[in-house]
Amino acid sequence: MQQTMQHLVSLYERDLTKLKEEILNYESEEKLWVIGGNIKNSAGNLCLHLIGNLNHFIGTVLGKTAYVRNREAEFSLKDIPKNQLVKDIEDTIEVIKNVLPLLTPEDLTKEYPIQVFGYPMTTEYFLIHLVVHLNYHLGQINYHRRLF
Repeated sequence: MQQTMQHLVSLYERDLTKLKEEILNYESEEKLWVIGGNIKNSAGNLCLHLIGNLNHFIGTVLGKTAYVRNREAEFSLKDIPKNQLVKDIEDTIEVIKNVLPLLTPEDLTKEYPIQVFGYPMTTEYFLIHLVVHLNYHLGQINYHRRLF
């Protein structure tokens, strides 16, 4: 089970590092916030959403950090400087690296403290869901960057 946790930390760190690279690869900060046609979420807002999501569900719920999520702001804030997004991603990586290794094998088999989808699931299952969710939006950001 400890190896599972090391794998999860590695996957989160890898993909959050890729998120940082995607944000840094935008030609201009303005393009981070572009929406158009059927694209309703900018890369900047998806980045804020991923930061908020992981800091809430891993940091606050599992790690008892002081982070307070404002999900509505994740989709409504605009024009956050690129360097602030990068700093927030780096801080999120630190939260992951500090919280997940503290979980015991027993913690992983326990029910996650919140029924996010309206039904119980183990903490391990939800942590896997969160890394899949991260990858889903990371792909959207990559496509958005190349499109705009």
